[in-house]
Amino acid sequence: MTTMLRELQLSLNQTQRVRLQSALQTLQEMSSLASTITVVADTIPVNHEDSILKGHGTSDLNGEVVATLCGVVERINKLVYVRAQRARYKPEVGDIIVGRVIEIAPKRWRLEINFSQDAVLMLSSMNLPDGIQRRRTAVDELNMRSIFEENDVICAEVRGFQHDGSLHLQARSQKYGKLERGMLLTVPAYLVKRRKQHLHHLEQYGVDLILGCNGFIWVGEHVNSHGENDSAANRENREDTVNKSGELQVIQEVQEPERTTPLEVRQHICRVANSVRLLSALGFNLTVEFIIDTVEASISSNTDIKDMLAAEFYVQIAEREVQRRVSLSRKH
Repeated sequence: MTTMLRELQLSLNQTQRVRLQSALQTLQEMSSLASTITVVADTIPVNHEDSILKGHGTSDLNGEVVATLCGVVERINKLVYVRAQRARYKPEVGDIIVGRVIEIAPKRWRLEINFSQDAVLMLSSMNLPDGIQRRRTAVDELNMRSIFEENDVICAEVRGFQHDGSLHLQARSQKYGKLERGMLLTVPAYLVKRRKQHLHHLEQYGVDLILGCNGFIWVGEHVNSHGENDSAANRENREDTVNKSGELQVIQEVQEPERTTPLEVRQHICRVANSVRLLSALGFNLTVEFIIDTVEASISSNTDIKDMLAAEFYVQIAEREVQRRVSLSRKH
């Protein structure tokens, strides 16, 4: 607990320090009661008559099942395994991830994704801007930089693994692609649990939230579909005409003025981002429900955006989580 307080690096007064320490201690005790915590070489109690299956983090020693990792003992039917509480990102096929382009290579982009190796997005594994399904040509390869360039932030899906261990990505859906008008946050990957939905539209704030399984979190202005800039307004600005031979000619294309993100939406982006930073610093799992609850708590308590990362709000959120878990335990 002292280590946690030291990692937070907050300017706590004595009262705040006692309150935060008490809240974190209570949360730790409640987590320990709810799950079986084990350390290396601990014996895991099992019924050998059930023909159990020994999974990750377990081993057989003198007829007993022992843990080879520090973590939480999980059981799924006959499978027994140990889930490490703090572990690096381990990719799985189907993971939604957020990455940053670091290199443009022949027919591929190389992305940094908070993993031991870079990921690769092939030109053939994504939708082209024209939306037509066709073979990629030499012209497409020459125009790769017009699609994604260095330092662009991209949302994609893990498709598989290459022979060298690096990840193969795909972005064939309109929900994937380039992310703009927002901010990229990095959190420990173990705080983002795999769920059915990782791309969220927070309608009440006009914000898109992407919880990347790799620990990269995107908070940005809402767009209808990633990578689709051909809006109704853009289409209205195009003046087309037909010549005498019946061919369609584009006479003029009016330049749409560069649109800026409204101030209110920018404030919401910052508020959501600070909620992610705060929950990550406290070591809480990042779910859309928890993030929204933290945003609403800051609004209801009239906490300024900059003050969300101050000591008092940290203490309030930790105490709120204690109250929430106590009320849940009473219901059960």
